[in-house]
Amino acid sequence: MEGGLSAQSSDNVAVALCKASGTSTAENGHGLQHACVASALHRNTAKAMEKLGISDRIYAWDVLLVMMRSQVEERFSDTGLPVFFTEDKRAALVDWIIEIHYALDFEEETLYLTIDILKRSLSLIKVTRNNLQLLAVVCLFVAAKKEESHIPTVSSLCALLNNAYTKKQLLRMEQNILLGLKFRLSLCSPPEFLCVLGTELIMAKYLSELLLLDAQCDHCLSLDVAAAALRLAHIVLQEPSTAEKEAAWSLASIFQFGRDTVIKDIMLVLANAAAKAHLRGTSASFIKYSSPIMMSVSRHQRLSQAPSLLKE
Repeated sequence: MEGGLSAQSSDNVAVALCKASGTSTAENGHGLQHACVASALHRNTAKAMEKLGISDRIYAWDVLLVMMRSQVEERFSDTGLPVFFTEDKRAALVDWIIEIHYALDFEEETLYLTIDILKRSLSLIKVTRNNLQLLAVVCLFVAAKKEESHIPTVSSLCALLNNAYTKKQLLRMEQNILLGLKFRLSLCSPPEFLCVLGTELIMAKYLSELLLLDAQCDHCLSLDVAAAALRLAHIVLQEPSTAEKEAAWSLASIFQFGRDTVIKDIMLVLANAAAKAHLRGTSASFIKYSSPIMMSVSRHQRLSQAPSLLKE
């Protein structure tokens, strides 16, 4: 293949993904040998890249490989999470973060990085029940410093918390988070993979965001979430195929060998979440994506039938 993805680098990525999914590197769930995965990478990616209009394949592959490696280098562990951080408490806190993030008009990457920092911080530093909102706001503050060109002031964040905490307390929490995470603040989010796959599908982004509320998917790889959201979005929307969509499917499928079961499990969680989103108390994402600027995708009539659509 011309430039970019070498046999060794593609092979390493395949090994990493097999390990991440619990799939044998010798043989995956579909009986495909590990060598076939690497072979398929070389055989199909050039064509997919060409359809997506990526002419400089060397740098495109460098970026893609870094994103792929990041999926397995920083895996979330729920060991050490405080007992009071129940699934309901988690969903309510994430929903509140989504509301604030939307009000501040931050980038999508900031939201996903905030939730990632929050999850990891809870298992690494000591946080009390009374400090959960402080932790959440500081996680958003840290993520904004990395992703945004304009960040809120410490005073404005204290005001957001009704001045229940001082500037000193907020800055001390920031220090605890950064030291606890050892300044590891990188994340490749599902929307970023959707961009790499050549689609800005709003429905897929909405579905990906819904998954932030679900604790059982904390361990899911961003690439898997993106692939599941993309598949379910196409099923819901019943859109005709195009060259761009075929290229996205081709590129996504290259990295999904042996992971169909994982993708289908995530799709089922997404379908159930989307069908009930308007009924939940944690509805910030539903409200955000019901606006005309988001094409009102959360109110699409077929979303209420999403679980049954997967059975067709």
